[in-house]
Amino acid sequence: MKKKKYFSRGVIFLLCLIFSVAFLLPTVLTITNSFMSESEITSNYGMVFSTTSGGYVSKQVNLKFIPDKVTFSQYLSGLVRSPEYLLKFWNSVILVVPIVLLQLVVASVTAYSFTRWQSKFRSSVFFFYVILMLMPYQVTLVPNYLVSEWLGILNTRWSIILPGIFAPFSVFLLTKFMRRIPYSLIEAAKIDGAGEWQIFTKICLPQCRAALYSIAILVFIDYWNMVEQPLILLEDAESQPLSVFLSNITAGEIGLAFAMAAVYMVPTLLLFLHGEEYLVEGIAANGGSVKG
Repeated sequence: MKKKKYFSRGVIFLLCLIFSVAFLLPTVLTITNSFMSESEITSNYGMVFSTTSGGYVSKQVNLKFIPDKVTFSQYLSGLVRSPEYLLKFWNSVILVVPIVLLQLVVASVTAYSFTRWQSKFRSSVFFFYVILMLMPYQVTLVPNYLVSEWLGILNTRWSIILPGIFAPFSVFLLTKFMRRIPYSLIEAAKIDGAGEWQIFTKICLPQCRAALYSIAILVFIDYWNMVEQPLILLEDAESQPLSVFLSNITAGEIGLAFAMAAVYMVPTLLLFLHGEEYLVEGIAANGGSVKG
Protein backbone atom coordinates (compact mmCIF):
# COMPACT_ATOMS: atom_id res chain seq x y z
CA MET A 1 0.00 0.00 0.00
CA LYS A 2 2.83 2.37 0.88
CA LYS A 3 4.68 1.50 -2.32
CA LYS A 4 1.58 2.32 -4.35
CA LYS A 5 1.19 5.61 -2.47
CA TYR A 6 4.84 6.59 -3.07
CA PHE A 7 4.56 5.57 -6.71
CA SER A 8 1.49 7.76 -7.30
CA ARG A 9 3.21 10.70 -5.59
CA GLY A 10 6.29 10.15 -7.73
CA VAL A 11 4.20 10.13 -10.91
CA ILE A 12 2.40 13.33 -9.88
CA PHE A 13 5.71 14.99 -9.03
CA LEU A 14 7.19 13.94 -12.37
CA LEU A 15 4.18 15.28 -14.29
CA CYS A 16 4.32 18.57 -12.38
CA LEU A 17 8.05 18.81 -13.14
CA ILE A 18 7.47 18.20 -16.87
CA PHE A 19 4.71 20.81 -17.05
CA SER A 20 6.81 23.31 -15.06
CA VAL A 21 9.76 22.91 -17.42
CA ALA A 22 7.48 23.20 -20.44
CA PHE A 23 5.94 26.43 -19.13
CA LEU A 24 9.33 27.92 -18.16
CA LEU A 25 11.14 27.10 -21.40
CA PRO A 26 9.78 30.09 -23.41
CA THR A 27 10.70 32.50 -20.61
CA VAL A 28 14.21 31.05 -20.21
CA LEU A 29 14.66 31.03 -23.99
CA THR A 30 13.65 34.70 -24.22
CA ILE A 31 16.03 35.80 -21.46
CA THR A 32 19.06 33.82 -22.68
CA ASN A 33 18.52 34.75 -26.33
CA SER A 34 18.36 38.42 -25.42
CA PHE A 35 22.12 38.22 -24.73
CA MET A 36 22.90 36.82 -28.19
CA SER A 37 24.25 38.88 -31.07
CA GLU A 38 21.93 39.77 -33.92
CA SER A 39 23.86 37.56 -36.36
CA GLU A 40 23.59 34.53 -34.08
CA ILE A 41 19.87 35.07 -33.56
CA THR A 42 19.30 35.47 -37.29
CA SER A 43 21.19 32.26 -38.05
CA ASN A 44 19.10 30.36 -35.48
CA TYR A 45 15.62 31.81 -36.08
CA GLY A 46 15.86 33.90 -39.22
CA MET A 47 13.87 31.49 -41.37
CA VAL A 48 10.87 31.74 -39.04
CA PHE A 49 10.46 35.41 -39.98
CA SER A 50 11.63 35.08 -43.55
CA THR A 51 9.27 36.46 -46.21
CA THR A 52 10.62 34.07 -48.84
CA SER A 53 9.82 30.81 -47.07
CA GLY A 54 6.44 30.49 -48.80
CA GLY A 55 4.38 30.71 -45.61
CA TYR A 56 6.16 27.89 -43.79
CA VAL A 57 9.53 27.31 -42.15
CA SER A 58 11.76 25.83 -44.88
CA LYS A 59 14.73 25.31 -42.57
CA GLN A 60 14.98 23.64 -39.19
CA VAL A 61 14.99 26.13 -36.32
CA ASN A 62 17.94 25.82 -33.97
CA LEU A 63 16.82 26.39 -30.38
CA LYS A 64 19.80 27.60 -28.33
CA PHE A 65 19.72 28.38 -24.64
CA ILE A 66 23.39 29.34 -24.22
CA PRO A 67 24.76 32.09 -26.48
CA ASP A 68 28.15 31.62 -28.12
CA LYS A 69 29.14 35.10 -26.97
CA VAL A 70 27.28 37.13 -24.36
CA THR A 71 26.52 40.65 -25.53
CA PHE A 72 24.41 43.53 -24.22
CA SER A 73 24.08 45.21 -27.61
CA GLN A 74 20.34 44.41 -27.85
CA TYR A 75 19.66 46.12 -24.52
CA LEU A 76 21.80 49.11 -25.50
CA SER A 77 19.89 49.41 -28.78
CA GLY A 78 16.50 49.21 -27.11
CA LEU A 79 17.11 51.31 -24.00
CA VAL A 80 19.81 53.80 -25.05
CA ARG A 81 20.22 54.11 -28.81
CA SER A 82 16.50 53.82 -29.63
CA PRO A 83 14.54 55.60 -26.88
CA GLU A 84 11.28 54.98 -28.74
CA TYR A 85 11.10 51.50 -27.21
CA LEU A 86 11.65 52.87 -23.72
CA LEU A 87 8.90 55.40 -24.48
CA LYS A 88 6.57 52.56 -25.46
CA PHE A 89 7.40 50.85 -22.19
CA TRP A 90 6.30 53.95 -20.26
CA ASN A 91 3.20 54.13 -22.45
CA SER A 92 2.32 50.70 -21.08
CA VAL A 93 2.87 51.91 -17.52
CA ILE A 94 0.74 55.02 -18.05
CA LEU A 95 -2.09 52.92 -19.46
CA VAL A 96 -2.05 49.95 -17.09
CA VAL A 97 -1.37 51.49 -13.66
CA PRO A 98 -4.47 53.78 -13.66
CA ILE A 99 -6.62 50.88 -14.88
CA VAL A 100 -5.46 48.59 -12.06
CA LEU A 101 -5.77 51.19 -9.28
CA LEU A 102 -9.10 52.67 -10.37
CA GLN A 103 -10.59 49.27 -11.17
CA LEU A 104 -9.79 48.17 -7.62
CA VAL A 105 -11.52 51.28 -6.26
CA VAL A 106 -14.63 50.81 -8.42
CA ALA A 107 -14.74 47.05 -7.77
CA SER A 108 -14.41 47.53 -4.00
CA VAL A 109 -17.30 49.99 -3.79
CA THR A 110 -19.46 47.93 -6.17
CA ALA A 111 -18.76 44.65 -4.40
CA TYR A 112 -19.59 46.22 -1.03
CA SER A 113 -22.86 47.51 -2.50
CA PHE A 114 -23.74 44.04 -3.79
CA THR A 115 -22.91 42.60 -0.38
CA ARG A 116 -24.88 45.10 1.71
CA TRP A 117 -27.69 45.96 -0.74
CA GLN A 118 -30.82 44.06 0.21
CA SER A 119 -33.16 44.08 -2.77
CA LYS A 120 -34.89 41.64 -5.07
CA PHE A 121 -33.07 43.24 -8.03
CA ARG A 122 -29.62 42.53 -6.60
CA SER A 123 -29.38 39.02 -8.03
CA SER A 124 -30.54 40.21 -11.46
CA VAL A 125 -27.98 43.02 -11.61
CA PHE A 126 -25.20 40.70 -10.45
CA PHE A 127 -26.28 38.15 -13.07
CA PHE A 128 -25.79 40.77 -15.78
CA TYR A 129 -22.31 41.43 -14.39
CA VAL A 130 -21.53 37.75 -14.79
CA ILE A 131 -22.82 37.78 -18.38
CA LEU A 132 -20.62 40.79 -19.19
CA MET A 133 -17.65 39.05 -17.62
CA LEU A 134 -18.15 35.97 -19.82
CA MET A 135 -18.11 38.05 -23.00
CA PRO A 136 -14.70 38.21 -24.71
CA TYR A 137 -13.27 41.64 -25.35
CA GLN A 138 -13.66 41.19 -29.11
CA VAL A 139 -17.45 41.22 -28.67
CA THR A 140 -17.44 44.62 -26.97
CA LEU A 141 -14.68 46.12 -29.12
CA VAL A 142 -17.00 47.71 -31.68
CA PRO A 143 -19.35 49.23 -29.03
CA ASN A 144 -16.31 50.59 -27.18
CA TYR A 145 -15.06 52.11 -30.42
CA LEU A 146 -18.41 53.76 -31.16
CA VAL A 147 -18.83 55.08 -27.61
CA SER A 148 -15.26 56.42 -27.58
CA GLU A 149 -15.88 58.20 -30.87
CA TRP A 150 -19.14 59.66 -29.52
CA LEU A 151 -17.40 60.89 -26.36
CA GLY A 152 -14.57 62.39 -28.38
CA ILE A 153 -11.86 60.33 -26.63
CA LEU A 154 -10.97 58.09 -29.59
CA ASN A 155 -7.21 57.91 -30.22
CA THR A 156 -6.55 58.99 -26.64
CA ARG A 157 -5.50 56.97 -23.60
CA TRP A 158 -8.95 57.47 -22.05
CA SER A 159 -10.49 55.23 -24.72
CA ILE A 160 -8.59 52.32 -23.12
CA ILE A 161 -8.51 53.45 -19.50
CA LEU A 162 -12.24 54.12 -19.04
CA PRO A 163 -13.51 50.71 -20.26
CA GLY A 164 -10.78 49.05 -18.21
CA ILE A 165 -11.80 50.82 -15.01
CA PHE A 166 -15.34 49.44 -15.15
CA ALA A 167 -14.48 45.86 -16.19
CA PRO A 168 -16.81 43.36 -14.42
CA PHE A 169 -14.21 40.66 -13.69
CA SER A 170 -12.88 42.22 -10.49
CA VAL A 171 -16.42 43.04 -9.30
CA PHE A 172 -17.41 39.39 -9.58
CA LEU A 173 -14.39 38.05 -7.68
CA LEU A 174 -14.48 40.68 -4.97
CA THR A 175 -18.23 40.27 -4.41
CA LYS A 176 -17.79 36.53 -3.93
CA PHE A 177 -15.01 37.20 -1.44
CA MET A 178 -16.89 39.87 0.54
CA ARG A 179 -19.89 37.58 0.97
CA ARG A 180 -17.64 35.24 2.96
CA ILE A 181 -17.02 37.86 5.64
CA PRO A 182 -18.94 36.86 8.81
CA TYR A 183 -21.94 39.10 9.26
CA SER A 184 -21.29 39.09 13.01
CA LEU A 185 -18.30 41.35 12.42
CA ILE A 186 -20.47 43.89 10.64
CA GLU A 187 -23.14 43.69 13.34
CA ALA A 188 -20.54 44.20 16.06
CA ALA A 189 -19.20 47.25 14.24
CA LYS A 190 -22.73 48.67 13.91
CA ILE A 191 -23.34 48.18 17.62
CA ASP A 192 -20.15 50.13 18.33
CA GLY A 193 -21.54 53.00 16.27
CA ALA A 194 -19.66 52.46 13.01
CA GLY A 195 -21.22 53.85 9.85
CA GLU A 196 -21.21 52.31 6.39
CA TRP A 197 -17.96 54.02 5.40
CA GLN A 198 -16.20 52.80 8.54
CA ILE A 199 -17.54 49.27 8.03
CA PHE A 200 -16.30 49.38 4.43
CA THR A 201 -12.81 50.71 5.21
CA LYS A 202 -12.16 49.16 8.63
CA ILE A 203 -13.91 45.77 8.33
CA CYS A 204 -14.41 44.71 4.71
CA LEU A 205 -11.29 45.99 2.94
CA PRO A 206 -8.80 44.55 5.45
CA GLN A 207 -10.57 41.19 5.19
CA CYS A 208 -10.26 41.32 1.39
CA ARG A 209 -6.53 41.99 1.21
CA ALA A 210 -5.77 38.64 -0.44
CA ALA A 211 -8.54 39.12 -3.02
CA LEU A 212 -7.35 42.66 -3.80
CA TYR A 213 -3.80 41.44 -4.40
CA SER A 214 -5.07 38.62 -6.60
CA ILE A 215 -7.24 40.94 -8.66
CA ALA A 216 -4.45 43.50 -8.99
CA ILE A 217 -2.01 40.89 -10.31
CA LEU A 218 -4.49 39.30 -12.73
CA VAL A 219 -5.74 42.63 -14.05
CA PHE A 220 -2.19 43.94 -14.44
CA ILE A 221 -1.11 40.88 -16.44
CA ASP A 222 -4.23 41.06 -18.61
CA TYR A 223 -3.84 44.72 -19.58
CA TRP A 224 -0.04 44.65 -19.62
CA ASN A 225 -0.24 42.17 -22.51
CA MET A 226 -3.13 43.82 -24.39
CA VAL A 227 -2.80 44.18 -28.16
CA GLU A 228 -6.26 44.54 -29.71
CA GLN A 229 -7.33 47.60 -27.70
CA PRO A 230 -4.34 49.81 -28.62
CA LEU A 231 -4.41 48.73 -32.26
CA ILE A 232 -8.07 49.69 -32.67
CA LEU A 233 -8.48 52.60 -30.26
CA LEU A 234 -5.04 54.21 -30.51
CA GLU A 235 -4.21 55.03 -34.11
CA ASP A 236 -1.16 57.07 -33.13
CA ALA A 237 1.79 54.64 -32.97
CA GLU A 238 3.67 56.88 -30.53
CA SER A 239 0.93 56.36 -27.91
CA GLN A 240 0.77 52.59 -28.27
CA PRO A 241 2.31 50.33 -25.58
CA LEU A 242 5.31 48.08 -26.01
CA SER A 243 3.08 45.00 -26.29
CA VAL A 244 2.01 46.17 -29.76
CA PHE A 245 5.61 46.34 -30.90
CA LEU A 246 6.35 42.87 -29.52
CA SER A 247 3.40 41.48 -31.49
CA ASN A 248 4.79 42.86 -34.76
CA ILE A 249 8.27 41.35 -34.92
CA THR A 250 10.12 41.73 -38.20
CA ALA A 251 13.15 39.84 -39.47
CA GLY A 252 15.54 42.67 -38.63
CA GLU A 253 14.37 43.13 -35.04
CA ILE A 254 14.39 39.60 -33.63
CA GLY A 255 17.22 40.21 -31.18
CA LEU A 256 15.79 43.56 -30.13
CA ALA A 257 12.41 41.91 -29.58
CA PHE A 258 14.03 39.30 -27.29
CA ALA A 259 15.67 42.05 -25.21
CA MET A 260 12.54 44.19 -24.99
CA ALA A 261 10.44 41.13 -24.11
CA ALA A 262 12.83 40.37 -21.23
CA VAL A 263 12.53 43.97 -20.00
CA TYR A 264 8.77 43.81 -20.44
CA MET A 265 8.55 40.78 -18.15
CA VAL A 266 10.27 42.49 -15.21
CA PRO A 267 7.24 44.41 -13.77
CA THR A 268 5.02 41.33 -14.01
CA LEU A 269 7.58 39.11 -12.30
CA LEU A 270 8.20 41.64 -9.52
CA LEU A 271 4.47 42.06 -8.91
CA PHE A 272 3.95 38.29 -8.86
CA LEU A 273 6.85 37.67 -6.47
CA HIS A 274 5.64 40.43 -4.16
CA GLY A 275 2.08 39.12 -3.91
CA GLU A 276 2.49 35.40 -4.59
CA GLU A 277 1.09 34.29 -1.23
CA TYR A 278 -1.90 36.64 -1.51
CA LEU A 279 -2.51 35.50 -5.10
CA VAL A 280 -2.74 31.82 -4.15
CA GLU A 281 -4.86 32.59 -1.08
CA GLY A 282 -7.22 34.88 -2.99
CA ILE A 283 -7.79 32.48 -5.87
CA ALA A 284 -8.29 29.51 -3.53
CA ALA A 285 -10.77 31.45 -1.40
CA ASN A 286 -12.71 32.67 -4.42
CA GLY A 287 -12.77 29.15 -5.84
CA GLY A 288 -14.29 27.87 -2.61
CA SER A 289 -16.87 30.66 -2.53
CA VAL A 290 -17.93 30.03 -6.13
CA LYS A 291 -18.52 26.37 -5.37
CA GLY A 292 -20.51 27.34 -2.35
